[in-house]
Amino acid sequence: MSKIKIGWSEVDMTPKKGTKISLAGQFFERITDEVESPITVTAFALESGDDQMVIAACDIVAIGSNVMDAVREKLAGTIDLPLDKIIVSAIHSHTSMVYERKSYVAGGKNGQASRNTLQYLKEIIPEDMAYKPLVSNEECLSPKQCLEVLVNAICKAVTEAWNNRKPAYYQNAFGRAVVGMNRRAVYDDGSAKMWGETNKANFVELEAGNDSGIELIYTYDENKQLSGVIANIACPAQVVEHRSYISSDYWGKVKANLRAKYGDHIQVLGLCSAAGDQCPRDIIRWVEPETPIDDPNIKRDYIVERRADPSMFDVSGLKLVGKRISNEIISVFEELGDDLKDEGLLVHETFDITLPLRRVTIADYENAIEKLEKFIEKNRGRRISFADNAAMHVYAGTVVRYELQQKVNTFKEEIHIIRFGDIAIATNPFELFLDYGNQIRARSKAKQTFLIQLACGADGYLPTKKAEQGSHYSAYVSSGYTGHVGGDILVRETLERINKKF
Repeated sequence: MSKIKIGWSEVDMTPKKGTKISLAGQFFERITDEVESPITVTAFALESGDDQMVIAACDIVAIGSNVMDAVREKLAGTIDLPLDKIIVSAIHSHTSMVYERKSYVAGGKNGQASRNTLQYLKEIIPEDMAYKPLVSNEECLSPKQCLEVLVNAICKAVTEAWNNRKPAYYQNAFGRAVVGMNRRAVYDDGSAKMWGETNKANFVELEAGNDSGIELIYTYDENKQLSGVIANIACPAQVVEHRSYISSDYWGKVKANLRAKYGDHIQVLGLCSAAGDQCPRDIIRWVEPETPIDDPNIKRDYIVERRADPSMFDVSGLKLVGKRISNEIISVFEELGDDLKDEGLLVHETFDITLPLRRVTIADYENAIEKLEKFIEKNRGRRISFADNAAMHVYAGTVVRYELQQKVNTFKEEIHIIRFGDIAIATNPFELFLDYGNQIRARSKAKQTFLIQLACGADGYLPTKKAEQGSHYSAYVSSGYTGHVGGDILVRETLERINKKF
């Protein structure tokens, strides 16, 4: 068995003081130059025998296919690493930059090019009605400029991590801390709603469970001193997702806590597991935001004061989540003992999986056209708001999907399957609902299975059949490119390729 080499790097991509950016992840505009915590790209490089991998985790909402293309193009010929061994993932922060993002599915790689939702809205809404941004491009970094910042940071982090690799040791372990919880409420008529109100007589259940497990890898330098931690958690980094400041969310607190304990040299690779229907807040013991939030789905008709966690919309909640995670990482580390490993079989497979495009019906398409026409007619003569524009996204998305499905039946996605010792690592480009992750972990032959969602692509939610039947945001057809049929294919293919390696 081969000796391992490990390298780390962290690159800061926080805008300079006074530089405003638009924040991604919500259906209302947020422009800011205020920084709650830095946003970074962290890269972990591993080499063993004839195989390699580099995983970069970005404090960003998602990784568009154009980011992967740009990173590999920029690195080509500059690094002695096969470019298909690079995995780029997102922590799914909603308090990071809006950048120019594209999808392979709609962008033409998998078929003829299709308009995206924003392009379609711009085409159909008259110019004198169209929403005007709050801040001009001259005052705010453009999405194209932010794309360049992101790509440069990823390339620098990947290159540094790869060049920093040295003989090293590791231990894999397991911890448990409650972070993610299901965010879809189901009612007695079978309908469901993201952030749905639960203290109503019609509330029946949460649509799915949660996963409190934390998959962990601790890395050590040549002198057997702790150098970094990899933590895989089934929850997106979106405690302060509605706020108007730049933040790495709870991962920023985890890093700060671990560095306070073990030194500033400690690196942290935060990886988001299957968590498309998860969030950091308890919608049963609902605690109101400390200050108002401009999101109609968050507003409650029946507010009852609860004794529970602090607001998981605010920094008070951010600190608690960060503390829970870092405390568990520290507790597990202190119980590990000195059984460090300096070798491990590494097998890294990259392939394209073919998935079916989820289709809208003719009736849905015609209803969407009607809704859009009525909206335009009703609002003639006035400048629409950001909220108005956002309200039309689901209908515009339906129309765009109808157009795309006339050209494309299936699409391909980049998937990575890795064996490292007794660990399996599997990626996907979706906001993958938890049940799929549970199916993979439960049937994997590996002793430990790390799942990385929103990796090497960003192609929307992948809901379960139950979620599709309940509908609402995250389960609409336009919320993602494939549905439960694609989810089943992804699970089967992932398991087959993992288990062949064990």
